[in-house]
Amino acid sequence: MANPTVRVLTLLELLQAHRHMSGRELAERLGVDRRTLRRYIQVLEDLGIPVTTERGRHGGYRLMPGFKLPPLMFNSEEALAVSLGLLAAQGLGIAETAPALETARAKLERVMPARLQQQAQALSESARLELPSARAPGDERLLILFATATQARQRVRLDYRDDREQHTRRALNPYGLVYRSGRWYVSGWCHLRRDLRSFRLDRIVEATPLEASFERPMDFDPAAHLAHSIASLPRAIAVSVRFHAELANIVAELGRNIGVFTPDGSAVMLHARTDSLDWFARQLAHQPFDFEILDPPGLRDALSEQAVRLQRMAAKK
Repeated sequence: MANPTVRVLTLLELLQAHRHMSGRELAERLGVDRRTLRRYIQVLEDLGIPVTTERGRHGGYRLMPGFKLPPLMFNSEEALAVSLGLLAAQGLGIAETAPALETARAKLERVMPARLQQQAQALSESARLELPSARAPGDERLLILFATATQARQRVRLDYRDDREQHTRRALNPYGLVYRSGRWYVSGWCHLRRDLRSFRLDRIVEATPLEASFERPMDFDPAAHLAHSIASLPRAIAVSVRFHAELANIVAELGRNIGVFTPDGSAVMLHARTDSLDWFARQLAHQPFDFEILDPPGLRDALSEQAVRLQRMAAKK
């Protein structure tokens, strides 16, 4: 942070973010001595920004209460982060936000210096993010409702339509939202099932916040819970496979949706369920590492059939 102008702007950001900071804290954050800090404070005052100085043992600096902050200011890295965030938001399936994204981008570009404005426009016009396409329309109202209820620890009553078109009314303690494979989900404690559950937002017919509150588990990871739930969906045939490779490498090849992975000494166990042994054999056939099929025996037969097919194709001229 060698540029004095950058230090002055950083000082302003620190004063905006904190109600009160001591001279020692500000000097350390800026990497300057106290004398230089006082000079930077004077620069802010010369620009018409009212900084209140409090002397004494617990003294320090703060902006005058009620002061109207100036427009947003971005450095190059912040402008890049905002531009990429707007690009990513276009693929989240919330149709109502499309006009808002354009107006937000236009407003941000108007307050940016010419150089950063050019960078933001270049990204908007030339960059494309290959995110999963939205497979179901998102509902802005539901998204905000569950985000607010999760933050406020507020129970929600919801009417839900499952994949068999059956309707149920449930009370949910929402623990978090996840966007996965083109769909939005809310995960939490379902009072009807008395267990953790995940619900697709596009299948929620109606949702109403309730007066009741709850405590959210500190270590709950909604994305991990959703991945485990999808991998554990009830299907016809149970499968157990032991892989001889690193867990990260196996997940990179097979993905987490295929089943539940657990360490097994120097190996990794995969427990899964499938409706098609032929499909599962095809997933195993292209793996670059060794594995053992523990169950069911029919999966070994299906994999042998895949091997014969590949040998036949390789022998063709």
